[in-house]
Amino acid sequence: MKYEVIEADGFRYIEAGAGETLLLLHGLMGELSNWESTIDYFKGRYHVIVPILPLYELPILTLGVKSISKYVHRFIKYKKLGQVVLVGNSLGGHVGLVFTVAHQEKVKALVLTGSSGLYENSFGGSFPRRESYDYIREKVEFTFHDPAIATKELVDEVFKTINDRSRVLRILTIAKSAIRHNMAKELPKITIPVSLIWGRNDRVTPPDVAEEFHELLPNSELNWIDECGHAPMMEHPEQFNVLLEKFLARILLK
Repeated sequence: MKYEVIEADGFRYIEAGAGETLLLLHGLMGELSNWESTIDYFKGRYHVIVPILPLYELPILTLGVKSISKYVHRFIKYKKLGQVVLVGNSLGGHVGLVFTVAHQEKVKALVLTGSSGLYENSFGGSFPRRESYDYIREKVEFTFHDPAIATKELVDEVFKTINDRSRVLRILTIAKSAIRHNMAKELPKITIPVSLIWGRNDRVTPPDVAEEFHELLPNSELNWIDECGHAPMMEHPEQFNVLLEKFLARILLK
């Protein structure tokens, strides 16, 4: 990762650019590098911030999408941000939804890509073969339409995480929290503009999940990226950035 991670007052984050704030939220197994192309593209015209979500630091007894959402709220207050555009992938999208329901006045618009919150396929309830590198590689490749995106560096990072007992317990705790916290009844309350940018070949949060989000969110648009899996900003960053830029131009010029 070429951007410096800032550490201050218990927060860790990347920050670049100036202007309207884009707050990028990573997923459960996501790294800051997942957003590198997005930061590169938008930092010249926007204030881009990527907080590291405290998946391995919050007390495990209260760990879940709600506690992570509260962390995002504390971070926004700490940075003295006005209204932000929240952009979330996978778990990050789910956290963004929970935050928006609680603090809609602080969110100018919401962008969801491969978001959990309704239904998702994941590693499952346990990692019975977490010592198997080949098994973990297959699971990481499952995230993408093109398995070549699952580089050795990415697989190594996930393998290391999965074989850390403390970390894997936290991952399972958060995953179960996400499954329990179904957002279907709360989505109609979100009236701000929402852009859904979805991989047509997403197997983690399949296309019907995007269609249900679109149906339940009253002010949403749905954009597809072909030959793309669960992380469009990584697999097809150019298309993702163009779709995001068009949405931002439309909602920020109002």
